[in-house]
Amino acid sequence: MSRIDRIAEPWGTRTPYAAGDDWPVRVDIYLEDGLEPDSVDRWVQTASILHSNGDALDLAVKDGRIAGVRGRATDRVNHGRLGPKDLYGWQANASPDRLTKPLIRENGKLVEADWDTAMDRVVGRTKELLDEQGASAIGFYTTGQLFAEEYYTLGLVAHGGLGTSHVDGNTRLCTATAAAALKASFGCDGQPGSYTDVDHADVIALYGHNMAETQVVLWSRVLDRLAGPHPPKIVCVDPRATPVAKAATVHLAPQPGTNVALMNGLLHEIIANDWVDHDYVKAHTVGYGELEQRVKDYPAELAAEICDVPVEKIREAAQIIGQAERLLSTVLQGFYQSNQATAAAVQVNNINIIRGMLGKPGCGILQMNGQPTAQNTREAGADGDFPAFRNWSNDAHVKDLARVWNVDPMAIPHMSPPTHVMQMMRYVEDGSIRMLWVSGTNPAVSLPELRRIRSILEQERLFLVVQDIFLSETAQLADVVLPAATWGEKTGTFTNVDRTVHLSEKAVDPPGEAKSDLDIFLDYARRLDLKDKDGGPLVKWHDPESAFEAWKECTRGRPCDYTGMTYQKLRGASGIQWPCNEDNPDGTERIYADGKFWSAPDYCESYGRDLLTGAPLEPDEYKALNPDGKALLKAADYLPPHELPSEDFPLQLITGRTLYHFHTRTKTGRAPQLQAAAPEVWVEMSPADAAAYGITEGDLAEVATPRGAVQAQVRISGIRDGVLFLPFHYGYWDTDGGHQPDGAGRAANELTITDWDAASKQPIFKTAAARVERIGAGDGPAPAPTTTASAPAGPIDRQTAGGHTAGVDERLQAAPGGGLS
Repeated sequence: MSRIDRIAEPWGTRTPYAAGDDWPVRVDIYLEDGLEPDSVDRWVQTASILHSNGDALDLAVKDGRIAGVRGRATDRVNHGRLGPKDLYGWQANASPDRLTKPLIRENGKLVEADWDTAMDRVVGRTKELLDEQGASAIGFYTTGQLFAEEYYTLGLVAHGGLGTSHVDGNTRLCTATAAAALKASFGCDGQPGSYTDVDHADVIALYGHNMAETQVVLWSRVLDRLAGPHPPKIVCVDPRATPVAKAATVHLAPQPGTNVALMNGLLHEIIANDWVDHDYVKAHTVGYGELEQRVKDYPAELAAEICDVPVEKIREAAQIIGQAERLLSTVLQGFYQSNQATAAAVQVNNINIIRGMLGKPGCGILQMNGQPTAQNTREAGADGDFPAFRNWSNDAHVKDLARVWNVDPMAIPHMSPPTHVMQMMRYVEDGSIRMLWVSGTNPAVSLPELRRIRSILEQERLFLVVQDIFLSETAQLADVVLPAATWGEKTGTFTNVDRTVHLSEKAVDPPGEAKSDLDIFLDYARRLDLKDKDGGPLVKWHDPESAFEAWKECTRGRPCDYTGMTYQKLRGASGIQWPCNEDNPDGTERIYADGKFWSAPDYCESYGRDLLTGAPLEPDEYKALNPDGKALLKAADYLPPHELPSEDFPLQLITGRTLYHFHTRTKTGRAPQLQAAAPEVWVEMSPADAAAYGITEGDLAEVATPRGAVQAQVRISGIRDGVLFLPFHYGYWDTDGGHQPDGAGRAANELTITDWDAASKQPIFKTAAARVERIGAGDGPAPAPTTTASAPAGPIDRQTAGGHTAGVDERLQAAPGGGLS
């Protein structure tokens, strides 16, 4: 047993293991100061809500409040481990500035009201707009942090009740490209791989995926493989020297915006060296000839020149990937939020497909999510797509959804693609969307080009409804604010990136008059008196479990089939991977085994889009291309980013996450340990750039783009020359409850551009032209992650291997800033 600081050492202690073995158990626990595990009143099952990994945990309840957490040893995702946001983030639930009563705008100010008054305003404005303009006047923008039951209800109300196509989630900012890339290659959303592929892979390739900070526990799993016998080789593509890059066998640091050129160079090498499973390609794919021809134009030398990386590193990476016996590939925001996002992510799929690396242990693709319930947003129809991966441009699918909902098919908008959030903002800007309902997200900080976004959300002609747990920057602009319950205060299910479904049980009551998001949506539907085609209530469920049963029926026979699950079955040892049905009663670890895909023309979720223009394929085009439902190999040429460095803005700005915060810090900024670890925004630059601009570690610098400026303390890091990095989490509120004025200069999205990927419609946050200027000396070196003497004690890790528990004292020791592992 050793004492470690789980802020400074977020991945905890190592439990090494070999390929093919089970990942050993290590149970992490953190309780409020003075509370012993055996004095907890009860433990309540849930999983993490502050990242996308799906770490299973139990909430400690003491005297009616949440008082700590422990990892679930029996869960397939984390085997008991927790990351820093798991261990400490729950404290935000009890923040004194939680919203507890509805607010309405009177004489320009938000004042408290009762629920009837607030909902009367929302419903009254809805009816006025439906009468004046129709459903096109109303839009919904939701999150990646609600439950499947809530998303499904929202989708039904919006699509089947009101008939609007203006529905999207903030998953558009983080995971839309994952869905688009999977649809492009396999005809359907749904991750081919499983987290257990880490246990078997001999090569793990991470493309724009800083797993060490975005999925801490999954990176712990990789670290344990690296510490064991026969460690896997790691290939990392990232312009920053992240912890993943430092652990990599080969690190490729391309110029931002050149990912397609790099991927084409890797594919060129793999094909030229004949590291291709030709039998698999012939039996299970279409499009190989075009791909082979296209990448002939991208020899390693050209890719190296475009990307500004050493040609020998491209060849080394290609050889490692091309000669892998079991290849796991993962992708995240470095590709998703960059130039040609979907085209680049699809090329990752192409590598695994032509190598025959699918559906077997260690052979998989994880087009990663950025949020805990992003998969549910997509599969339940709250991002504009239709529920259960139905194809909005397939009339038979629309008819089937209408059958499930008992509505007329023509009542469901499907004549054009669903409206993505950036287009919704344009419609608000021009006045055609006149009511926008924002739930569980903070676009006034998270969307690009914030000066424009503020001007849109502040329009007097817009009726803005915000449903949240804190008075966020967006909520401050609202006409009505609805106080919501959060994780731990309500019941529902959510699904992580490898299709594992967890049940999250209500542990405590929400504060004041706050209500669950499900109850708010149900109340809205009741007050509108939404009906099905027979005159009965449109929404026929009344609580989370009945909503889940309705959602299950909607998934019957579809790829994300939940029909074999129940709340009772989800209670207990572990999460369950969909599809789970009569044929797969215990769930499905990997999909696409034996070359069987969900891409048949009459079954697929999407007919796909042109990777460069975004133009959708027509049904007849798709059927001619892929009549037998095989995997699709789609090629793409490289195109430069729309905004390139110039004389006035000679650098490139990329944005991203830090390990200690989530989104706009509404929760993590209220957890003492997490806020202390990363209290203020910073900017990273390379040693060469810092010297060229006369900047030293800890100086205060101003980063500017054509759209605005941000002031931040400098960290000199291993980022590639010519590139600056800003974390995007920081907005305009202080942890003391105060708010800075708009444009105060620390929100990274003051600087980002209004531009998006043609296929996925995901905004591009990675290629803004920028400049930097030293504006003053700092107070010393940029702060490293640390805890403070006033922080509560750290967690305990209980290590278990082979079914035997090591003798570890479970008592919490009040060691400021420390912990046991």
